[in-house]
Amino acid sequence: MIKDNQKVFNRLMVMIDAATTAASFMLAYFFKFYVLNDGPGLGVLPVTDYLMLLLFIVPVYMLIYYMCGVYTPKRTIRRRFEVYGIVKSNTIGIVALIIILYMVVREFNVSRSVMAFFYIFNVVITSCFRFALRKGLRTIRKKGYNLKHILLVGYSRAAEEYIDRLTDNPQWGYVACGILDNHIPAGTLYKGVKVLGSLGNLEIILPENKLDEIAITLPLKDYDYLEHIVSICEKSGVHTKFIPDYNSLIPSKPYTEDLQGLPVINIRYVPLTNTGNIMIKRIMDIFGSLFGIVITSPIMLIAAVLVKLSSPGPVIFKQERVGLHNKPFYMYKFRSMEQQQPGEEKKGWTVRNDPRVTGVGKFLRRTSLDELPQLFNILKGDMSLVGPRPERPQFVEKFREEIPRYMVKHQVRPGLTGWAQVNGLRGDTSIRKRIEYDIYYIENWTLGFDIKIIFMTFFTGFINKNAY
Repeated sequence: MIKDNQKVFNRLMVMIDAATTAASFMLAYFFKFYVLNDGPGLGVLPVTDYLMLLLFIVPVYMLIYYMCGVYTPKRTIRRRFEVYGIVKSNTIGIVALIIILYMVVREFNVSRSVMAFFYIFNVVITSCFRFALRKGLRTIRKKGYNLKHILLVGYSRAAEEYIDRLTDNPQWGYVACGILDNHIPAGTLYKGVKVLGSLGNLEIILPENKLDEIAITLPLKDYDYLEHIVSICEKSGVHTKFIPDYNSLIPSKPYTEDLQGLPVINIRYVPLTNTGNIMIKRIMDIFGSLFGIVITSPIMLIAAVLVKLSSPGPVIFKQERVGLHNKPFYMYKFRSMEQQQPGEEKKGWTVRNDPRVTGVGKFLRRTSLDELPQLFNILKGDMSLVGPRPERPQFVEKFREEIPRYMVKHQVRPGLTGWAQVNGLRGDTSIRKRIEYDIYYIENWTLGFDIKIIFMTFFTGFINKNAY
């Protein structure tokens, strides 16, 4: 069983990491004194002293790796998080090593360059090895080896979504063996996973000891059974996880508080409600919009002339949209349609081959150049460089009743570009799917995430195939 092999695997990983750490340190010594120089000069500590240092470095680094979670199972963890753990561990390790060597022991003859090269080599070599190992294990799991067998307790939306993810990611190596539920008839199948019986069968199945994990996926109406089921699972010693059936109500990364031992889960955590984050994003918007206005001013000038020559009417078209905290504002665009009577444009979206769109307007829409005047909206503070796209008031009223969590998007400033847009959800695409991406952005905002979206916009976001 996997649970028996995990301990052996972890011990093997510790041995490999210990060897990698020692090899990286000696490689740093060799690189410093034999590649960059012609050998150790006068006053340089002999190699034996560096080897003696390894007796201290290796066990300390292995302890730091353990404390930083480097040896926790990584089946479903994304690669960047594994690299983050390695970088974090090595950063803590090198800082501790420098403090001890140069401030506590006061051994100033240990080369600082060797320390720097050691840090770089150890991070790179360890990360490369983990990538190769991850790829190898995922290939093995896809072929049906090194699998974890899981029993789901409770049939619910959470159970279906969990099975969906396991089915879509065979490289994780998870196999759902079956489901127990009191309301669904035995034999019912969902994507090949069968309902085996009622919740009472759990006490019969567990003693057979053929399971690696239990996933509690009870529907909300059966939460009265939760305490009893957890008690049974804990007595069996099988690793147990709880997948709540209210994921539509709480974010993917819930923000929790500890009120003197009482855990409190906030329904929605929005990083951009933090004053510091708001200031950082606003500063980025001001400088970014100013830079954009200066760089694109020749393009905007040409676009303005073409719009003016294409048909009678104003160059800039302003349209009421709903922004931060549900407040309306006027969003600017280059006019891409024939001038309409007041109220006509409120009737609906443009459609394929819409006769109202001018020839110049069609080009501006397809290339997103009609959106450039929104840089002035950003400078004013109505919008941000990155955020959910704003919608017209009449559609906001419509979608707030039809689409769950639609109004969450108005907790941040709307954006010129966004996570949904760079993933192809622009123009005539699913509003529900767009909201899923918008909420993910809102709940997971970081400055780095904004920068990533801006770069993705340059490579994927300008040509809009769904724009009519």
